[in-house]
Amino acid sequence: MPVRRKQAGIARDPAAFEAFYRRHVDAVTRFIARRVDDPHTVADLVAEVFMAVLDSAHTYRPGLGTEIAWLYGVARNTLSAERRRAFKEGRLASRLGGRRVLDADDLVRLEERIDAGRAAREVLAALADLPEGERAVLELVVVDQLTVAEAAVALGIRQGTAKVRLHRARRTLRGLPLVMEGMAG
Repeated sequence: MPVRRKQAGIARDPAAFEAFYRRHVDAVTRFIARRVDDPHTVADLVAEVFMAVLDSAHTYRPGLGTEIAWLYGVARNTLSAERRRAFKEGRLASRLGGRRVLDADDLVRLEERIDAGRAAREVLAALADLPEGERAVLELVVVDQLTVAEAAVALGIRQGTAKVRLHRARRTLRGLPLVMEGMAG
């Protein structure tokens, strides 16, 4: 059996995957352990590498290198994804950790902003409740400033269908003044 076919087979054949895993798990573990100093993270990443192997076995090209070279590429991608995730998590934690405590004036200003945004939140909630077809036409016409004919083309529907959907959306949202101001016409 050609090597490429064998690689693709590990995604479908548990015995072939187990043999592949046993053949390479120590090398992958060493590869990750040289780059990560936490044993739990090493174990998690090794597992992620072999899960990724199941998804990407069909991408192996024997002419480009050995199984282990390909596997190290998968491991590098897995490690890079983990580092990006950890970086984002660390950045978020530092952003949240560096916040000052809000005083009474801050709270009053925030409450005013929340009150001022109430109408916009009502509009967003109402838009979320619209059927997808009506919401899509409404967004294209009101937000993106397309004509009804252009919106129909963009959605791959007839112009008459777009007009009906827009009319229904406007009728549903009639009680929301912010929406109706932007819908004139």
